[in-house]
Amino acid sequence: MPISRRALAAAAAIAVVLPLSACGSGGDDSGSTDASGKIQGSITFQTWNLRANFKPYFDGLVKDFEKKYPGTHVKWIDQPGEGYADKISADAAGGTLPDVVNVSPDLVAPLAKAGLALDLDKAAPKYKKEYLPGAWASHQIPGMDGTYAFPWYLNTGPLFYNKGLFKKAGLDASKPPKTYDALFDDALQLARKSKGKVATLANVPTIEDFGRYGAPLMNKEGNGFAFNDAKGVELLTKYKELYDAKALDPQALTATPESTGKKFLTGAVAMNPGSALDLSKFKKEAPSLYKNIGITDQITSTGKVNMYVMGVMVNSRSKQKPAAVAFAHYVTDAQHQMEFAKKVAIFPSTAGSLDDPYFTKQDGSDETRVRIAAADSLKSAVNYTPVLFSEQMKTELRNSVAKALQGKESPKTALDNAVKACDRLLQQQG
Repeated sequence: MPISRRALAAAAAIAVVLPLSACGSGGDDSGSTDASGKIQGSITFQTWNLRANFKPYFDGLVKDFEKKYPGTHVKWIDQPGEGYADKISADAAGGTLPDVVNVSPDLVAPLAKAGLALDLDKAAPKYKKEYLPGAWASHQIPGMDGTYAFPWYLNTGPLFYNKGLFKKAGLDASKPPKTYDALFDDALQLARKSKGKVATLANVPTIEDFGRYGAPLMNKEGNGFAFNDAKGVELLTKYKELYDAKALDPQALTATPESTGKKFLTGAVAMNPGSALDLSKFKKEAPSLYKNIGITDQITSTGKVNMYVMGVMVNSRSKQKPAAVAFAHYVTDAQHQMEFAKKVAIFPSTAGSLDDPYFTKQDGSDETRVRIAAADSLKSAVNYTPVLFSEQMKTELRNSVAKALQGKESPKTALDNAVKACDRLLQQQG
């Protein structure tokens, strides 16, 4: 997958539907979780749009694995980003799914339901302790026991804020808001002091916001959504208050990452998510903003920020399960994740890796400032987007949020309707 914070967000949004009768390429008992035995034989490893930029890295990875385990052979194939979900679906239905597959949590969900993703809690429980708890849990499926992929690389984004705008509003620029309650208080003050000319936010709440606010996103059985509870209604009611006070940008309903970035650049918005690339842009195009830039964690009332995660799944029907599990673990172990992280702006999901000087020691560069801020927040981060939450569901939520902000429906009615629509779509997934 092209690796950026936005790309990972998009990857996590892809929905794929597989027939539950899909079957793999093994024999009658090949779907068992037994991965013990000699590590040998030929396996196929599929990545997601990584060959163009990282061919030498993966060629070396395969070569080193084959050297470590004589008698193994790994065939590496890479699929383009476009249509990746469809390709996996077709392979699963046709029994041609590779032995080891690069997935995001939403892609692994239908494979796990179809019995095609190996349950690592049963097949390889000894490896669990090597990974951050939130990362290991990210490939668990509501309503099912088990973990269905090794966590691979992570990403998140810090929040930028304009210290100059905070000072003008009489706020302490050295103490940006950390929780939603503090954010709402500061946003109303910023709007009031600027007579509605400065909004604090330019984005409407998404499913991740409901999660970070503390609203339950799904019921305990994993067969229905629950973000219309009292906490969810409270969050949307607060956003409505911001919208009416112009503390939420009036064009938030149609905002894009590009448009919100532009508003932050011009001082019309006080806070915005971003990356090291944005910092370089500020330095060049808006030196006065760059001089006043503050970097803080994502807003959260749960104490845990949101992360995006990629994984490596083992086909439960693989004829060479010991080799497939060994290779999936090899790709995602601490040493190889660290090597990969130094080639591109991503973060390892392995325990302890984020304490490496590469993620903790400042060198004066913008890239390092952002990397250190993001790495620190990832240690306890969770993937708030439910693995069963499809792109269509995101659209339903966004439409309902818009109706509430515009006063066409009460926050409670809007969220009730969103949950009904999402539950209906969930039933259609099977």
